[in-house]
Amino acid sequence: MQHLQGIGVSAGIASSKAELIKPSLIEVEKKQVEDTAAEWQRVEAAKKTSIEQLEEIYQHTLNNIGKKEAEIFAAHLMIMQDEEFFGPIKQLIENNKCNAEWALKEVGERFIKMFADMDNLYMQERAADIKDVVQRLLRILSGTEKSKLGTEKSIIVAHDLTPSETARFNKKDVLGLIMEVGGKTSHSAIIARSLGIPAVVGVKGILEKINKNDELIIDGSKGEIYLNPDQVTLAKYQELKNDFLQEQEKYMKIKGSSAITKDGHKFELAGNIGLPSEVEMVLENEGEGIGLFRTEFLYMERNSFPTEEEQFKAYQLVAKKMQGKPVIIRTLDIGGDKDLSYFDFPEESNPFLGFRAIRLSLERTDLFKTQLRAILRASNYGHIKIMFPMISTVQELRGAKSFVNDAKEELQTEGIPFAEDIEIGMMMETPAAAVMSDEFAKLVDFFSIGTNDLIQYTIAVDRMNARVANLYSPFNPAVLRLIKEITENAHQEGIWVGICGEAARIPALIPYYVGLGVDELSMSAGSILESKWIIQQLDTSKLVNMMRDIENMDNTAEIKSFLEASLAKLS
Repeated sequence: MQHLQGIGVSAGIASSKAELIKPSLIEVEKKQVEDTAAEWQRVEAAKKTSIEQLEEIYQHTLNNIGKKEAEIFAAHLMIMQDEEFFGPIKQLIENNKCNAEWALKEVGERFIKMFADMDNLYMQERAADIKDVVQRLLRILSGTEKSKLGTEKSIIVAHDLTPSETARFNKKDVLGLIMEVGGKTSHSAIIARSLGIPAVVGVKGILEKINKNDELIIDGSKGEIYLNPDQVTLAKYQELKNDFLQEQEKYMKIKGSSAITKDGHKFELAGNIGLPSEVEMVLENEGEGIGLFRTEFLYMERNSFPTEEEQFKAYQLVAKKMQGKPVIIRTLDIGGDKDLSYFDFPEESNPFLGFRAIRLSLERTDLFKTQLRAILRASNYGHIKIMFPMISTVQELRGAKSFVNDAKEELQTEGIPFAEDIEIGMMMETPAAAVMSDEFAKLVDFFSIGTNDLIQYTIAVDRMNARVANLYSPFNPAVLRLIKEITENAHQEGIWVGICGEAARIPALIPYYVGLGVDELSMSAGSILESKWIIQQLDTSKLVNMMRDIENMDNTAEIKSFLEASLAKLS
C-alpha cells in the first residue's frame, strides 16, 4: 500500500479501480497556404461548429448539474465571440500565409501564457478555459473525435482535465477524480464539487505511480490517496464514507431554517463571490446575502479596465439575482498577489505592504470614481452596500468617503437614480485599523473582518513561505484578541460586524464567533449549511465559560485543540 498526498478540492470518499486518462493534445505543424481567405473560412466554420457544441454542453450542464456550472460554458461561448482573440488569428494567417491550426495554436498559447503567468491563482486557472476552447477548435479543424471518459465505475486519474471533459462525467460511473495539476478554484474542481464527485488535485507524477485498474481510495476533504490499500484501510475508509454521507444528509435536513441558536440569537450567513455567475451557488445553499463581492475579478479577465457601463451591468445583475438581499461590493483590491496584465505596477520588494487596494484607488481617482458611479447606479436595483479594502488610517477612510459623495453629486446632476442612503463599510484587515476600530466605528455603517490579511499582518508571516507558513493560524491568540476588540468597538457605536475571510468557515471557530456576538459570517457557498447547523446547536448562555477559558490561553495549538474538542461535543 502506498500513501500519496494532494489537495482536497471536492469533499467525499471514494474507492474503486483507476482509469487513466493520458494527455491527448492535438499536434500542430506550420504549413504554408496560398488561399488565406479559404483558411480563415475554415476557422469561421470551426467556430460555428464549436458554438453549437458549447451550446449543447451549456444546456446539458444547466439541466443536469446547475446554473453556476453552466456559466463556465457561457464564458467559453463568449471567448468564441471575442474579436480580441480571433482578430490576431486572422492577422497571423494573412501575414504569414500559414494554416489555421498553427495560427490558432500560436495565439492560444499567447493567451494561455498571459493567464498562467499571473500571480493570482484564480486567474492562473482560467488558462484552462482558453486551453479548452483552443483544443475544441483544433479537434474540429483536424477532424479528431474526443474519446469517451468514465464509461464504467472508476476513479479517473489524469494530468489535467478541461471543464467540458469534467462536465461530461456520469457521476454513477465516475466515483472520484485525481489530477496532477489544478486548485480549489479551477473550473474542473467546481464542477466536481457540484456533481458530488470526490476530487484530489496537485498530485505530482501521479500518472507514473498508478497503473490502470489499480485499486484506489481517495479522501476529497483531506487530499489523501491510498494506492492498492490493505483490508484494514479499506474498512476504515468505508466507515468514514458512511459518516460523511450521514453528515451531508444532516445538513440538507436543515434547509429552510435560519441560523438561530437554541436560545434565540440569530446570525446572518452570507456568501463570498468573485463573479456574478457564482450567485446561484450562494442562493442554492441559502445564503442570506453576498457578504463579499470581490470586484477585482471583473478587472482581471480582460485586456483593459472595465468601463462604468460594464461594471454597472455586473453589479446590477447580482443585485437583481439577490432580490433585495444585501450585496456588499468591495471596491477594487488589486496589488499584492493580484496583478493586471495591462497595468504596470511599480517594482516593489514587498507588494503586500505596498501600492495596493485603497491606496491605488485614492491615487488613480479616475478608476475609483468610475467604479463608485457604477456601484451607486446599481444600488437602485437592490440592497447594495459599499466596502473599502485595506484601510489603515482615518484619513484614507475619509478620503474614500469623499469620493462616494462626489460620485453621488455627479449622478444627481445627471438625473441618474441611486440609493441615497447606501451603507458604507470598511474591511478590518490591518492591525492599525483594529487598534483604531473605536474611531473607525464612528465613521462607517459596518465592519467586515478580512481574516486572511489580518492574520498575516498581525503575526508578520508570509503564508506562501513554506519556512514560516506553520505560524499562520486563525487560532493565534493575538488575532482572536483583535477580532474581539473590533467586535466590541463596533457594537459600542451601534454598528454591525461580520467576518468575510477564510476563517469565517472554519467549524471550530464558529462557536467563538457566536460567543463574541459577531453579527454576520460570509464564506464560500459550500460551507453555509454546515455553519448553519453548528449555530443551531449552540446556546450562547453556555458559551461564557468557553470564552473565559480562551482568554486565559496564550498558545495557538492549545486554543485550536480546545475549540475543536468543544465542537466535537456538538455532534
